[in-house]
Amino acid sequence: MADQRGPVIIDAAANSRLGSVGGWARNLGLVAVAVAVMVVAWEGYKAIGQAIGGTWPGTSVDLPVSPDDLTMPHTWSILGALFEPVQRGSDETLAVFLLKAAAFTFVEAGLGFLIGGLVGLGLAVLMLRSPLLDRALVPWINISQTVPLIALAPIIVTWGRTTFLGDTVSVALIAAYLTFFPVAVNGLVGLKSPSTEKLELMRSYAAPWSKTLIALRFPAARPYLFPAFKLAATLSVVGAIVGEISAGVRGGLGRAILDYAGRYTTGPEKLYAAVLGAALLGLFVFGMANLAEQRLVNEGEEQPR
Repeated sequence: MADQRGPVIIDAAANSRLGSVGGWARNLGLVAVAVAVMVVAWEGYKAIGQAIGGTWPGTSVDLPVSPDDLTMPHTWSILGALFEPVQRGSDETLAVFLLKAAAFTFVEAGLGFLIGGLVGLGLAVLMLRSPLLDRALVPWINISQTVPLIALAPIIVTWGRTTFLGDTVSVALIAAYLTFFPVAVNGLVGLKSPSTEKLELMRSYAAPWSKTLIALRFPAARPYLFPAFKLAATLSVVGAIVGEISAGVRGGLGRAILDYAGRYTTGPEKLYAAVLGAALLGLFVFGMANLAEQRLVNEGEEQPR
């Protein structure tokens, strides 16, 4: 029996790896197609808009977005700016500068993701444990997301600068403010997802509530938690960038965007490049969360029993 099962398990593992590689190849292909479509749409709109004088044909009504080089630089001009010096007389290219800024923002976003994830999971467990807390906290959790982040960020930064927290932790707290919400909501749904039969089985074993939480509810919540983690990961980047802009923290993508926005008329390509860097950072953290989901959820479900 052992000799017969061995090849089956190996083949299943090999098929799983091949399927994973094929999935990544398909995803990369879709991303490449999406980028190509956006570039064609951008350059096509710009070319047609300039050909018709920036107005709707036969009218004097301007197009929604002006197709001039200041408003819409060519995509190759934006890419070319990445390989130019970040400032006159500097040996560092804009690409290297933005890579360092992305790493700086990544640390703040990562810390915010960690704090927000732990707070969200903690709230989910508390609301699961106490129906009273569930009814009391859910409205306030929802209301918390109606407060404009741009208004809340300066308050958090001011508190951080008047205490021992500092700018980095303050920016991380701003990111955590965005990330805790999806984790708390999806986490609660996931923790409640085990069937009545499975819960009764745990009770028949006289398992305490904490054992049921760890052995049954948390594993059952994984398909609900990882979509929340992917959303929270991208939101952490948004929160970190908004926090950097509000705090004026130097070294991150938020400050780079703010600086290049102030010098937009002399180099719009640099602002677009900084925004592109922020988008790529968001895709990177989303990809990390997606990879973790494949490793911890999808592959676990595919293992032979």
